[in-house]
Amino acid sequence: MTDTPFPNAPQTGPDPAQPLPRLARDTSPDNPWPVSLLSRKYHDAVAKWPGTWIEGQISEINTRRSGSAYLTVRDNVEDISLSVTGFGRFAQMAREFRQGDRVILHGKPDVWMKQTRLSFMGDDIRRVGKGDLMAQIEELRRRLKGEGLFDAENKVPLPEFPHRIGLICAPHARAEGDVITNARLRWPTIEFTVVHAHVQGPSCPPDVVAAIRKLDADPSVDVIIVARGGGSFEDLLGFSDESVVRATAACVTPIVSAIGHEDDWTLIELAADLRASTPTDAAKRVVPDVNEQLAIVDEARRRIRDRIRFRVDNERRLIEGYANRPSLNRPLTMLDKPQRFVDDARRRLDIGMRRITDDASLTVEKLHASLTALSPQSTLDRGYAVVQDAHGHVVADSADVHAGDGVTVTLRRGRIRATVDEADVAEAGAASKPAE
Repeated sequence: MTDTPFPNAPQTGPDPAQPLPRLARDTSPDNPWPVSLLSRKYHDAVAKWPGTWIEGQISEINTRRSGSAYLTVRDNVEDISLSVTGFGRFAQMAREFRQGDRVILHGKPDVWMKQTRLSFMGDDIRRVGKGDLMAQIEELRRRLKGEGLFDAENKVPLPEFPHRIGLICAPHARAEGDVITNARLRWPTIEFTVVHAHVQGPSCPPDVVAAIRKLDADPSVDVIIVARGGGSFEDLLGFSDESVVRATAACVTPIVSAIGHEDDWTLIELAADLRASTPTDAAKRVVPDVNEQLAIVDEARRRIRDRIRFRVDNERRLIEGYANRPSLNRPLTMLDKPQRFVDDARRRLDIGMRRITDDASLTVEKLHASLTALSPQSTLDRGYAVVQDAHGHVVADSADVHAGDGVTVTLRRGRIRATVDEADVAEAGAASKPAE
């Protein structure tokens, strides 16, 4: 007899020498997984899940001085609860909340391997729902507007023909493909500098701020697009963060916001130089359409050709008009008018000279008559004589000469030199007699 309680039962169990299966489908009764390995598989699989925002009501909360916080968040609609654990910054934030508060949380699912229990590791917590968040965002909007961050005069116009676009988006996001594809369909030569960043969650604001500053410092980037696809209100909260808005307003390079869909709204749109309703719309508004530009060029060429043709035709008509003028067919006719002018001027000059000559001749005759009448010679011609002393002075008074003085007597014809024998002094008022 044996000590086995069931002597006929088959002997099963793992063989220590046999390696464990890599996949679950390869396990068997002879080669199973240990519980610890299965718990590890669960943990590794859940660790690959992305972070997410959740909303609920705190039904239990326990914060400890050691820097940890344990919450139970309940969905009142479905009556489902979730355990949330957080450390460090999350624990500090959780101290501001109480049981019954409605909150939104961000974190990642996690498996506690000790009990293979699913939990949620939180890294961000905010007070309830859209109502309070909207009020906070509205208060931030009013404050930033008061500082002038949203003023129209601070907006920078987009370049008409950019060479390189700086694109901020999530890695492998659909928004990246939408922007690049649509931009290159419109302008095939456009180039891109893509900077990947978190577009939701607590890492979103610092990532986006760093990406904006990096692209703004790149002189080859002509315009920046911040793009993200649609999402819930909570998913887009990072783009209403104050640091993101201030970085956008301070950006020197023109910046375009393309966050969510047309109905979505974030504060970055107010600080950006242009707001696009979607990433696709941003691509269309940032670059021109090559077909439209070609049409503009064709139209400009047509107008230039028409203008040149009109100018040439006009000049041709002018040349034809010049060629048909009599002055060109018979060039001598151009001299007819100047010749008439010269002939008329010569006639008027001849008449004028004759009149001037006649007037001058008449004046000369009058002056000659006057000179003749006033000439001393006329007096001599009438029989008078002029007596001059030795010094050539005219003797008008007999007292001016004495006996023995030489005198010169000028007659009508010739002169006589004589010596005074005697000079009789005439009485005052007596008329002088002509010399005999």
